[in-house]
Amino acid sequence: MMTSKRVSLCFLLLASFLPGLALSETRPIRIGWVYAMANAPALIADKKGYFVEEGLKVELKSFGDGPVVQQALSAGELDMAYVGAPPVFQWFSRGLNSRILAKVNYGQAALIARSKSSVRTLADLRGKKIASVAKGSGMDILLRGYVVKELAGLDPEKNIDIMSMPVGNMNTALDRGLVDAAFTWEPFVSDALLRGNAQLVLDVNQKLPQYPWYVVMAVPRTLAERPDDVIKVLRAHKKAIAFLNNHIEESNRIIAEAFQIAPIPTSAGKTIEPVAVVNEARKRLGWAERIETNDIQFIQRLINYSYSLGFMSKTFNAHQVIDSSFLLRAEQSNVKR
Repeated sequence: MMTSKRVSLCFLLLASFLPGLALSETRPIRIGWVYAMANAPALIADKKGYFVEEGLKVELKSFGDGPVVQQALSAGELDMAYVGAPPVFQWFSRGLNSRILAKVNYGQAALIARSKSSVRTLADLRGKKIASVAKGSGMDILLRGYVVKELAGLDPEKNIDIMSMPVGNMNTALDRGLVDAAFTWEPFVSDALLRGNAQLVLDVNQKLPQYPWYVVMAVPRTLAERPDDVIKVLRAHKKAIAFLNNHIEESNRIIAEAFQIAPIPTSAGKTIEPVAVVNEARKRLGWAERIETNDIQFIQRLINYSYSLGFMSKTFNAHQVIDSSFLLRAEQSNVKR
C-alpha cells in the first residue's frame, strides 16, 4: 500500500508533465448562471455529467439576474458565466475586457398582462405600470429600447411607469393588480399563461425570430490562464445543447425538476404537469451554440440601445466583444477525438 507521501509525490510528478491536470485538481472552474430556463444547457451539462466527461471540476452558482452576476465576476468569485449579452458589452465599455464565447439560446422574453387588464396590444401600454427587472439590465434594455420605444412608439421615461422587481415576483404582482403588465421570461411566462391568469401581449421571438439572448462568457484572467479548460467547458456546453434538442422528453423532465416547477391546477379541475410547462416554454425559446451573423447584428442593436438610453457612455462594434475562436477550437477538437 502506498503511503500518503508517495501518493502526493506521484501526483506532483504527474502534474509536472500535465500541468492542466494539476490546475483542474486544485482549482475548479466557477461558472455563474442566471436562473432562467433558457440557460438550461448549464444545468444539463452538470446533470448529465458532461463537465466530468471533459475532466473538469465545475462549481455552478445560480443568480437572479445579470447585475448580480456582474458583481460576482468583478469580485473575482467567478471564472465564466451564462449571462445575457448586454451585461457583457456594458462591462466591456467600462474596461472589463471579458469576451462572449458562444451562444446559449434564442428567444425567451415576452410581455404578458393580467387576463382582465385593458392591455391587449402595445398601444395600450401608455400610462400603464409594467414590471421589469433592474433598470439598465439586459431585459430592461430590450423592454425600453425595442418594445416601448421602437414597437410601441412610446417614451419609456414619460409615457409608462416601469417598476423594477425580481422576476419571481412578477406573476404575483400581476395577480394582485399591482402592475398592468410584466416583461418576463420562462418558465414564468408559461406558468402565468397556463394558469389562465395572464394573456400574451408580445412574444419577442415572433417579432425577432431566433434572436440571441444568453451567452457563455469568460473574464480575461480565465482566458489567459486556463484556455484549455475554457475549451472543455464549451465542449460540454455543445453536448448539452445537442441533448436538449435531441432528447426533448428527458430534458423537459430534468428542467422541470431543476426549476422546481409545480403542477398547475386549472379552473376546470384538471392539473397541468410540470413537463407541460416546459413544453409550452419551448414555443418561445430554443438552444444553439454558434454565434451567427444575424446574432452579431442583434447584439449591435442592443449596444446601440444601451448607448441611446444612457446606460453606456460610448458605443463600439459588437465584433470587439465576441471571440468565437474558442468555440471553433472546441468543435475541431471534438472532431479529432
